[in-house]
Amino acid sequence: MNKIIKEKLALVPNLPGSYQMLNKDGVIIYVGKAKNLHKRVSSYFNRTHTGKTAKMVSLIEDFNYIVANSELEAFIMEINLIKKYNPKYNIMLTDDKSYPYIEYISRPYPRLKVSRYLNIKKKEHKKLFGPYPNAYAARRIVSLINRIYPLKKCEGLPKNVCLYYHIGECLGYCTKKISEDKINAMETEILSFLRGNDTIIKDKIMEKIAFYSQNLNYEMALELKKELEYINIIMAKQKVELHDFVKG
Repeated sequence: MNKIIKEKLALVPNLPGSYQMLNKDGVIIYVGKAKNLHKRVSSYFNRTHTGKTAKMVSLIEDFNYIVANSELEAFIMEINLIKKYNPKYNIMLTDDKSYPYIEYISRPYPRLKVSRYLNIKKKEHKKLFGPYPNAYAARRIVSLINRIYPLKKCEGLPKNVCLYYHIGECLGYCTKKISEDKINAMETEILSFLRGNDTIIKDKIMEKIAFYSQNLNYEMALELKKELEYINIIMAKQKVELHDFVKG
């Protein structure tokens, strides 16, 4: 352990955050996250490692760290830093680790789904949003948006409209001619929300809560109230940007 690392280790707090390992040229070779930065970073230098980890540790000449407000924020920091720096050992030490994103598909019909990617190439021009803290968070947001907006829900093109059309959660893309202006307006609102503007979605949820309450459907109103609280939690905790880094 060199002098720089030893001195810096003594100052690392027992807090959550992301850490970055640097080689002799100051290049970031690994990015990690930790519930306790002090314990995690120290573990690289106070114990024996094997294989690729041992090789990576032998190249560390310095490290940096960023304190987070929570484990969730540390997780998002880690992913965004990996995307930014593409560290050599994050690739070598990760075999099948992938992160959940929300993917918006505009053609031939507007759809929203949860996707997992190991690597994203900018030339693919995907509308991806995330990464999200976990697949559950991404799926829950997709489910909520699908309830609020009449996107295409089913696979293929059925000969007749399905239940989603009859309950107002689909425009009947399989048999109906839909106005492009209507689709574009819906897409603009959805993409705005996924880029961080949650006002529109919150307003729509409040409208539905008021509607169900006025019609004495308190069960549905309570369910939507819980969804609203969940969105507030996700948006509050994910202070690190959650936006589409691949423009499409």
